[in-house]
Amino acid sequence: MNIALLQLPALGMSSSRLDYYISAASSKNVKLVVLGEYVLNPFFKELETLSISMIKEQSAHQINVLKNMAKKYNIFIVASVVIVKKSKPYKVIAKVAPTSISYYEQQALINYDHWNEEKFFANDTGMFSSGLVFKVGKFKFAVMSGFELHFDDIWLQTSRKNVDAVLIPSVSTFGSHNRWRELLKIRAFTHNVYVARANRVGEYKDGKYSWQFYGDSMVSDPNGEIVASLKDTEELLIFKIDKKVLKDSRDSWKFTEAIKNR
Repeated sequence: MNIALLQLPALGMSSSRLDYYISAASSKNVKLVVLGEYVLNPFFKELETLSISMIKEQSAHQINVLKNMAKKYNIFIVASVVIVKKSKPYKVIAKVAPTSISYYEQQALINYDHWNEEKFFANDTGMFSSGLVFKVGKFKFAVMSGFELHFDDIWLQTSRKNVDAVLIPSVSTFGSHNRWRELLKIRAFTHNVYVARANRVGEYKDGKYSWQFYGDSMVSDPNGEIVASLKDTEELLIFKIDKKVLKDSRDSWKFTEAIKNR
């Protein structure tokens, strides 16, 4: 199956660029496209300054755009977005199918002094579960945020669902390229799954920090090898996931079998 990572900066309210890339992906027989974090919404530090009503209006517009494109191109879209419920913001990952939409509420949120999503969003950050798992054709996918990639408990729950690929929208910055590459490869190998990370590009500055979102969107195969990646500019990456590669890796290492038997 062909799937794609779409590496973009924050898009604003115009849908023309997104339509261009989704159309291009569809023409290459792509069945699923993944976007990075804070692409449909402004970056978190800017989001903090906006009213709840403005966030709600913007997100409703973007969700409607995704629904229309999924239906128009008969494609699945996975994208991080902020939704508002009872006047409170929640950070979620949307899985937009041609005829339906589902939301995964992020279970672990950044809580640093200079970047405190946990304080801003109303997400439940209690016990970890496997989150959103879904099928497209013969393949089973799970979604996970970039920050959640670091937590063993989420991975353990996800592995028990026997997924083939984990899709990770992210917003990595501050020169963390090498650390992320190693972590993505390790998670893919120890769980014998494809790991596909879509990271955003662009820049945000405030008086103290400069957030450089460096891209480097990539795919690791179930043997822990980077098989496709992008650099630091706006771009679409199309790659193939293969059942035989998954089976051979699992037969060789048997990590997933050991997890399921625990």
